[in-house]
Amino acid sequence: MPGRPNGLLILDRARVAVSWALAAGAVACALAAGGCASPLARVDARTQKLLEERTKLLGSEMATPRTEYQRSGGWKPDRSAYQTPETANPDSTDLSYATAAQDREISQVQERLAGFAAAAQAGEPVELTLAEALRIAQESSREFRRAEEDYILAAIRLLIEQHRWGPRFFAETALSASGSASEGSFQHAIDIVNTLRATKRLPYGGQVEARLVWNATEQLRRTVSGRYRQSSELVLSANVPLLRGGGLVARESIIQSERDLVYAARSFERFRREFLVDIANDYFSLVESQQRIDNQIEQIRGFEQLYVQTKALADAGQARQFQVQLTESRVLSAKSALANLEESYRLQLDRFRVRIGLPLDQPVRIAKTTIVVPEPDATLEQATQAALLYRLDLQNQRDAVEDEKRAVEVARNQLLPDLNLAGNVSVPTDPDVREGGFGIDVEEMDYAASISLDWPLDREIERLNLRSALIGYERQQRSYEQFRDNVIIEARQSLRNIELARFRFELAKQQVEINELRRQEQEARQDEMDAQSRVDTQIELLDAQNARDQARTDLQVAVLRYLLQTGQLRVGRDGWIAPPEGMPEVIEELLPEPGAPGQSGDEQPIQEVDS
Repeated sequence: MPGRPNGLLILDRARVAVSWALAAGAVACALAAGGCASPLARVDARTQKLLEERTKLLGSEMATPRTEYQRSGGWKPDRSAYQTPETANPDSTDLSYATAAQDREISQVQERLAGFAAAAQAGEPVELTLAEALRIAQESSREFRRAEEDYILAAIRLLIEQHRWGPRFFAETALSASGSASEGSFQHAIDIVNTLRATKRLPYGGQVEARLVWNATEQLRRTVSGRYRQSSELVLSANVPLLRGGGLVARESIIQSERDLVYAARSFERFRREFLVDIANDYFSLVESQQRIDNQIEQIRGFEQLYVQTKALADAGQARQFQVQLTESRVLSAKSALANLEESYRLQLDRFRVRIGLPLDQPVRIAKTTIVVPEPDATLEQATQAALLYRLDLQNQRDAVEDEKRAVEVARNQLLPDLNLAGNVSVPTDPDVREGGFGIDVEEMDYAASISLDWPLDREIERLNLRSALIGYERQQRSYEQFRDNVIIEARQSLRNIELARFRFELAKQQVEINELRRQEQEARQDEMDAQSRVDTQIELLDAQNARDQARTDLQVAVLRYLLQTGQLRVGRDGWIAPPEGMPEVIEELLPEPGAPGQSGDEQPIQEVDS
């Protein structure tokens, strides 16, 4: 361009070089990510698709984690994370402590306790059945979210590994300035190199790469060779291992990632089943605590009635005064026990609320329900075979043995010599043309091919790694065998526990009936009975009622644990029990109120949940 100042000419060519660099970056971004906008949305979509594919392979009833909640509207930087944290730890002189009156009456303490209870239940309470608690837990439980995230992270790791084995695109732009002096005369140059690369791992080891290099050099002072040169070059290269690092061992990382995702899917489904049993156990424990409170209230009423009767007899001279004091002491002791039960229930309810993910300030009322899960008619051998066949965690342990076996093959491969085949082809522009553009000249093509052999003279570390891998394989084999034996023990124990729980439940119901008849007979002959005998009857009746309620809870949980330990428990997508073939639909039933007809076991269904 004659007539243009050198500075403007340099700026023009630099502008062209930067334009080419930006274009190369845009092309690389489009090829590598399908567009640079909304990268997390695309990642979530790919992760969700992979999770759905892998989950369907393992069973139609298995649940797929939801990734939608991860989209929180974008990441918001917070500078406080880079600052030194502050600590709130004032001196004792800066703290205030209000001292309560030490001579408070019992009524004042009761009023304060009632105030605490009222504050905890301020507002409209939410009534929770077991089905509703399970539904809420699957949506908001932190424990459930963490299990979902473990599954999602396994899928993300597989996507990362798959991307490493797919075609990968890179764009690099380098701008450098250099200068040299000769007898006080300086020569300056600006060099711009733009490189586009595409790489791909080969299935059985090695890598191929295609590289396009564009180079422009501007001399800032006229020389004999001219001021500006530009050229480009297309390079194809490959490196393939033939012995060490070649073959299936080269795919170890992606093979393990694929298997890890299967393990994560099994672990997540196993967690969902364990989670159902644990939540059901916590829920039934809350119902049992409510029944204990009701039983305690009934005992207090009986003691109060006995106190009134005994006092009347003492006033009439038909009873000793110590008997009045005995009954009065029992009333106070029963009230103290009731306060302990109520406080334990509040703490139990708060922990249950936290576990299923409800806010602590959300009032909750637990419905007094139970579930009807028919007890199995199975032998110990049938329970054992079902557990060995269906337990997902046992399948993970069994497949982990194969992982260790494959690790031995990988370690054995490292003992081989390095035999590598390499080659490259380079097609540049015409070197005689000062500005070659992007037109390459095939007639100027260069190539090179080589094969190298590295003799295995020092493989001591590799031999030690092989021995370690063999030990790891034997250790994993023993671990699997021990885990399998424990699975058999758990399956057999779970079946025996059902019969034991049923036996204890039937005995407890008979004890309640016996003590109830005993109490009724003593009330009919109260003039002939001493206070101590009637107190003992009330205590034994309460113990029998609590034992019955405990046995009912144990029986419910025992059947669920049997299904869990034998691998036959299935959880629907709504979190409820999906019954296997031959089991009727699982429903919730309302427990009768204390003293109502059906207390011995005639329950009324209140809800049927579609599995």
